[in-house]
Amino acid sequence: MAGKAVKQKKEEQKKEENKVFISEADQYLFAQGTHYDIYKKLGAHPSEEDGQKGMFFAVWAPNAASVHVIGTFNNWNEESHPMEKLGPGGIHKIFIPGVGDNEMYKYLIRTPSGEKLYKADPFANYTEMRPGNASRTFDISGFKWSDDVWMKARCGKDYNKEPMAIYECHIGSWMKHPDGTEDGFYNYREFAGRIVEYLKEMQYTHIELMGIAEYPFDGSWGYQVTGYYAPTSRHGNPEDFMYLVNELHRNKIGVILDWVPAHFATDAHGLGRFDGECIFEHPDPRLGEHPDWGTKIFNYGK
Repeated sequence: MAGKAVKQKKEEQKKEENKVFISEADQYLFAQGTHYDIYKKLGAHPSEEDGQKGMFFAVWAPNAASVHVIGTFNNWNEESHPMEKLGPGGIHKIFIPGVGDNEMYKYLIRTPSGEKLYKADPFANYTEMRPGNASRTFDISGFKWSDDVWMKARCGKDYNKEPMAIYECHIGSWMKHPDGTEDGFYNYREFAGRIVEYLKEMQYTHIELMGIAEYPFDGSWGYQVTGYYAPTSRHGNPEDFMYLVNELHRNKIGVILDWVPAHFATDAHGLGRFDGECIFEHPDPRLGEHPDWGTKIFNYGK
């Protein structure tokens, strides 16, 4: 009997480990701006509740009257999956059984005035290929990293004393497939082999990837971001991107990612007026974006 009880306890503990949830501590730290792992809670994450596997969704929309999850798993039904608001901080959450990878989804946010906003997930790991703009569910926990040697060596490096040679690169224009396809984009995995060969030949120590976070308009080169946690789907899925980083590390090449908050994207599905109010940007557009650079980039894209 004792052995059976121990086994049952272990099974219960395992279920709890597989369950994603947002605690009061999570809410408090997020409200203070000091929850540095909030990306593990907000967004869409595989979870297990009451013996059922599915997807846990959570989004910050403090001014919303209500939030629903709509997607391919519920035929974009606007009423079937209302989210629960957790406390005064404005986080909304829901667990939906049976939802797996590569399901498209958005948040339907209703404002107090009755306006409907259809928003992509700011914390999504993966998105629909443009011109579509829905988020996609994706489990990033299964990738097997093999860059332990690099990661351990990196901890002991002093970049103030060691030489650095950084190669800045935009994947979409660095090299194209000569097959006449519309985009000619290299997949992250294909790009990995070619860029590693070049960087080693030229003796670069680091690569700086330009505008890799998801963005709607090719001509912006990634400098009008709509999804900071999603590597652009133009070159593959998140595991393809993880493969790229892993290969660079295995070949002793450091990776620097551009992070672009200044050129604020105002696309309807993006961060602008996310819940009807300006929660990701300054309400004064003169302070909330960088209009001169945004105009230059847009015109360059034309």
